[in-house]
Order: sequence, then C-alpha cells, then structure tokens
Amino acid sequence: MTLKIHIDDSAPPYEQVRAQISEQAHAGVLPVGYRLPTVRGLAESLGLAANTVAKAYRALETDGVIETRGRNGTFVAAAGSAAEREAAAAAQAYAERVQRLGLGEAEALAAVRDALRAAYEDD
Repeated sequence: MTLKIHIDDSAPPYEQVRAQISEQAHAGVLPVGYRLPTVRGLAESLGLAANTVAKAYRALETDGVIETRGRNGTFVAAAGSAAEREAAAAAQAYAERVQRLGLGEAEALAAVRDALRAAYEDD
C-alpha cells in the first residue's frame, strides 16, 4: 500500500488517507482481505497524528471499505459488503413486517417485485 499526503492539498490529511485507501481498494490494488497497518503504524509512517488516521479508518469502515476484527486487525472488506448488509437488514425487517400483517410469501414477493419495478423505472 502506497499513500502520499500532500500538505499543500486543500483536502485535510484524514480525507487524503481515506480517499487513497478507498481508491486502492476499489481498484483491486488492495485486495479483499488485505491487512492494513495499525493506526499508530500508519500514522508514524505518514508523519500524521494517530487520531487523523483513526478518523480515516472510521470513515472507511462506515463506507464498508474496511472492517476491523478487534485485536486481529483491520482488513479490506468485500466489495459492496456494506450495501449488501444494509439490504439484508431491510429485507429482514420487511419479512417480519409482512408476517405480522398476515401476508403470505407470494403476496409479499409480489409487493417487492412491484416496488422494484417502480424504483428502476425511475432510473
């Protein structure tokens, strides 16, 4: 992983770290499962405060680009994993709601198909 911080750049250093890691992860330069340096280690190598790198890592984790596995470290997450987790959570909530409403599987699926058709027709 190669990161460069440009002091004269208008973007703050944490945003430069976030953007570069995100770009490298999406381009495949950093493959899924790649272990990132520790916050302190990366901060030291870039000449930044640890809080600056920690802020970038938090933003990347929120975006689903990386995932922290406790003491095991921080890794590049699977592409789209954040969107997939959010979709799965929404689907679970929907399934529970239609069950409470007393709808059957066929009716629930029909409602989803109609909603998806309407959503994608707007694109």
